[in-house]
Amino acid sequence: MKTLISNPENLTPETPWLDTKWAWIGEEELIDHTTKARLCAAALLPFRDRKPDWEGFLASIRWMQTAADHFDVELVVVLNADTGYIFDLDDALYAEVLRQFRAEFPTAKFIAGVTARGAQDDTTFKAERYRPLLDLAQQHENCEVMLMTSKGLSALEPEPCRDAYYEIAEWLTRPALVHALEPAFVPWARPFGPWLLHQLAQHPKFVGGKISTLDEPHFLYWAALCRDLGLDFAPHSGDDFGIATPIKLGLPLLIGAAASAAPLICAAKDMWLHDAAPPKKFRTGTGGFDTRVYKVFEAFQSLEDQVFRLDANMSAAAYKHSTAHVLHELGIIASPEAHPACRDLRAADEGARTKEALRRPLRMMERLGLTGAGCRTEFTPGHR
Repeated sequence: MKTLISNPENLTPETPWLDTKWAWIGEEELIDHTTKARLCAAALLPFRDRKPDWEGFLASIRWMQTAADHFDVELVVVLNADTGYIFDLDDALYAEVLRQFRAEFPTAKFIAGVTARGAQDDTTFKAERYRPLLDLAQQHENCEVMLMTSKGLSALEPEPCRDAYYEIAEWLTRPALVHALEPAFVPWARPFGPWLLHQLAQHPKFVGGKISTLDEPHFLYWAALCRDLGLDFAPHSGDDFGIATPIKLGLPLLIGAAASAAPLICAAKDMWLHDAAPPKKFRTGTGGFDTRVYKVFEAFQSLEDQVFRLDANMSAAAYKHSTAHVLHELGIIASPEAHPACRDLRAADEGARTKEALRRPLRMMERLGLTGAGCRTEFTPGHR
């Protein structure tokens, strides 16, 4: 039988996950029915007549906040991430998104996506490329920053990559999340190995990280390692194709799917908890959890599998356009337009496909006492 690494001191920069015990710990061993972790919702920046639709932008956030308040879920809005077209924003529009949010929600915490600027012609990684957006984001109080991976950063070997993150951290005045992707999302992406994750998790300015994968369960790897070692570092799932897993594990989500399925995701977070869990709002009266949550999982995943469906190039990047169609169909934004510079667009039949994709989620929302654009107060736990 193969001997697996369980002591982080035995990790090296070359250690693969499959040589560690944390790659072989199943979801069922990490189940948590007592913790209602925060929902980090990547907000869509909607457009109308080729201009930002600020009214729709704020309305979509209020819609998510209404659901979060209804189920006592901590909502942290993620601004200027991929769902907010960060790669298509100039610095002025990036800053305006933050200003619009702060004017409407003066005390709410937010997470700002930050990536490299002007690095397209660089032949080596330059940490200072992260400074422009860091400086814009960190002007605001009560925020965190997400250091979104970039081609130059992702190309580094583990030790130089750690050093690069540490160099960026020298400019941090707000808590930060690190960020990793599989090549399934962009061909140059590289997820963290166990050594690199452990190194980053020990930095005091990195409070957590987001991991998005399509083929290999890296979020489970992160969860197992961090829980086993008692690290003060929160793995955030970016898996829009596996939304239920972090809910079951009591860990945060950081996803664009929340922009189109917030009420059902917030409901599931509360339903999953045992009655004795202090964060539980709607108790079943049985001491256990509301088993209808399994159908809620199915309902929101059926929707997001359509929103994030892969195109012929095996890319889900057009999910932003699909998200706009969902919010438009729900009556929350005025137009399903994408950013004028965005090339990742759905076909002309997306409106009709959206109507079909929403049938089951809306049916489930009605069964739970929710509405498409808000929450009613007569949500009833337990079975009907």
